[in-house]
Amino acid sequence: MTGFTIHPLTPDRWDDFVDLFDTDSICKMCWCVHHRLPAGVRRETDPKSRKTAMAKIVKNGPPPGLLAYRSKEAVGWLAIAPRPATPDWNIGRKASAAELPEHGEDESIWAASCFFIRKDARGEGLTSTLLEAGAAYAKEHGAETLEACPMTHDDRRSATGMFVGPKRVFDRAGFETVLERKPGRPLMRLALKAKAAKKNPAPAKKPALQKKARTR
Repeated sequence: MTGFTIHPLTPDRWDDFVDLFDTDSICKMCWCVHHRLPAGVRRETDPKSRKTAMAKIVKNGPPPGLLAYRSKEAVGWLAIAPRPATPDWNIGRKASAAELPEHGEDESIWAASCFFIRKDARGEGLTSTLLEAGAAYAKEHGAETLEACPMTHDDRRSATGMFVGPKRVFDRAGFETVLERKPGRPLMRLALKAKAAKKNPAPAKKPALQKKARTR
């Protein structure tokens, strides 16, 4: 999709992120720390403290996601990071929970956990653009697989309610369903790096037979 540029959310782009999130009532409540904070901690926070928590995450790095720009204005967001950075996304009976407990601690397994597209930028394929850029970014930073937990019944939800992304976008990107704990919320996975094929050992060479000396 032309017309958009994608950049990691680094400290120098914090104000752009704030301007984008200030356009949506849900984003202003969450500040995309929902999956990064334990439930007990999150319940004790308010929008102001969540914004402060996100600012600290951005300042300390690495970038917690990607911003999509139209010209110089941020119009889209994708939260993408290694699974260990999003502990609340991995546990319990959530549809997004790691397939195996150890996956939640595996830095090579990344999660594309949340999208936000500003109202005036929707319908232009930006979710697909962000996902493609996110997969490339994750691979560049050592990810071997990228996981997501999109929604199948996207026609029944509002655009803001579709923060997990629609399954059809992930289907087109080559993601495959791993399991489905909740109807309409499959855990999907994209392989970013092919596993090296095991080389078969070379056949052992037979020792050369020594010719017996002729006797006269």
